[in-house]
Amino acid sequence: MSASSRDLPQMKRIPLSLVVIRPAKLFDLPEIVRIEHRSFREQYPRGLFIMFLENNPDTFLVAEYNGKVVGYVMAYLKPDLEGHVMSIAVDPLYRGNGIGKALMTSVINKLIEKGARYIGLEVRVSNEKAIKLYETLGFRKVKRIIGYYSDGEDAYYMVLPANEWRGGN
Repeated sequence: MSASSRDLPQMKRIPLSLVVIRPAKLFDLPEIVRIEHRSFREQYPRGLFIMFLENNPDTFLVAEYNGKVVGYVMAYLKPDLEGHVMSIAVDPLYRGNGIGKALMTSVINKLIEKGARYIGLEVRVSNEKAIKLYETLGFRKVKRIIGYYSDGEDAYYMVLPANEWRGGN
């Protein structure tokens, strides 16, 4: 084993049955911001998370394992009844355990309960794992947005019609 591979943190295998999906709270923000910084090249400012939490408390969810926040999803309902997923991330150490799917399933259910006719999101065209997850949940690519991200990368806009939602199965 090389020194560099020994220094890398080991991904943690955990039973999804021990992960709790719950509404985010103000005291969760330090962990949410930490996960955001470990997950994305572009990060939202802390103030946006606070504002989002105040305005969308029922669709800003965290995944908690053993008292620790290991993932989050932020979504909201637009006036045109589009449920929009603004951001989702799972701590890199806890990826591969189904936490992202559990967060997405929970937030989609909440958005549909609130009256969403469809759920939309943007995803980097290079983020194959996320695209695969979204397609598994029933999302379809409807357009490519040229230069969407600040580094110039394109995004796919993906949509899941509410009447096609099968509960994440």
